[in-house]
Amino acid sequence: MAFYFSEPSRTFSEYLLVPGYSSKQHMVSNVSLKTPITKFKKGETPKISANIPLVSAIMQAVSDDKMAVSLAREGGISFIFGSQSIESQANMIKKVKSYKSGFVVSDSNLSPDATLADVLELKEKNGYSTIAITEDGTSKGKLLGLVTSRDYRISRMTTDIKVTEFMTKFENLIYANVGLTLSQANDILWEHKLNVLPIVDDNQNLQFLVFRKDYDMHKSNPNELLDSNKSFIVGAGINTRDYMERVPALVEAGCDVLCIDSSEGFSEWQKDTIEWIRENYGDSVKVGAGNVVDKEGFDFLANAGADFIKIGIGGGSICITREQKGIGRGQASAVIEVAKARDEYFEKTGIYVPVCSDGGIVHDYHMTLALAMGADFIMLGRYFARFDESPTNKININGNFVKEYWGEGSNRARNWQRYDLGGASNLKFEEGVDSYVPYAGSLHDNVNLTINKIKATMCNCGALSIKELQEKAKITLVSSTSIVEGGAHDVIVKDNFQNKI
Repeated sequence: MAFYFSEPSRTFSEYLLVPGYSSKQHMVSNVSLKTPITKFKKGETPKISANIPLVSAIMQAVSDDKMAVSLAREGGISFIFGSQSIESQANMIKKVKSYKSGFVVSDSNLSPDATLADVLELKEKNGYSTIAITEDGTSKGKLLGLVTSRDYRISRMTTDIKVTEFMTKFENLIYANVGLTLSQANDILWEHKLNVLPIVDDNQNLQFLVFRKDYDMHKSNPNELLDSNKSFIVGAGINTRDYMERVPALVEAGCDVLCIDSSEGFSEWQKDTIEWIRENYGDSVKVGAGNVVDKEGFDFLANAGADFIKIGIGGGSICITREQKGIGRGQASAVIEVAKARDEYFEKTGIYVPVCSDGGIVHDYHMTLALAMGADFIMLGRYFARFDESPTNKININGNFVKEYWGEGSNRARNWQRYDLGGASNLKFEEGVDSYVPYAGSLHDNVNLTINKIKATMCNCGALSIKELQEKAKITLVSSTSIVEGGAHDVIVKDNFQNKI
């Protein structure tokens, strides 16, 4: 006989937090959002933690190396999408790991045959204003010059002019040779009032670029998430098909944490994948698994050896799993049950396995609710897809700027390896859609606003840490009428700004 849950499947929008006592110590500046990402034993510290509880989703439209760098600067982690070639994904990891050291491998390069039109196209594509001109157009070719926005004026030049006509030629550049320290490179930048310093080898081949803005950015981002080598921490998605080839390449590239990307994680394929990683790497390689929506699913993956477990099926904004297959669960209900299972597992085994809420976030306050209900961190897709740093195009539709956003279960992504169903490549239906999201600007500005909202709400609840929030939070169900009451009503709103992400 089928099992029936006694309670309805509920979403975050059906709950509110009830304020607790706030002392004079409960100020935003005193709140810590540091949270564990990977499992640890009682009395020990986790191998990987984040300084903010936000990670970006394993999606083509969200997480590439540019997103990974930007989010790590704020204290979070990106999981670079796995629905690409192993070589391409590994190269993204390498770019992130080399970026923090200050020595950036240039990915904006053109050959001397390129024109101003090529410069403008490349700038529009990746947003970078500094372009290296190398003999063969590659990142490690012989450096012939640099092009920055100061080298051309669109209004005074034709777009077919060759870059060699207006670039700053190598003989006029201030550069440095491989071997100097980052501190020495920064001294040169400041001494000569430069924005960029090329680093070349003895044959004039470009090796790295060091940017002044990265130095300034570091000073203004105290929450930067760094490893022991002062490089940014970065994650990557894997699947249960080619993991024997993909995992070694990602580990060699320097990936800090892996995550099995699947629409449903309660499967033998995920267990096999985790066991293979343990057999070949022991506990040195960290891997999360999921997604699950109940205690049984959590226990299965925890016993299989997962370092963290993702919660959520069908709650993403572009996910249509529930309407296509009729499986899933309201995200709030799923988080509450799985978080309870995590606590019971910790009490029983002395091993704490962090849980990640993935999906179901519509408003900023939903994030605080997810944390209060027990999530250690939150994976977000649509939220990050709206920013400059996501890898998609910004498009003007009838005067409104939007960014493209599509699901990994859509035909556009063609990520059939994530289904864990044997012959998944033969699936003929989608579990995700192709869409647009409103353009929202820079990640830095938006994430800081969101983090301040979370911290302010925690202060209202009398909590200065996520663990304390989970212990002290008072959560109430709300009626449909009280939801209406919670927004602006019975007035004409001057500014139609909506706190909807």
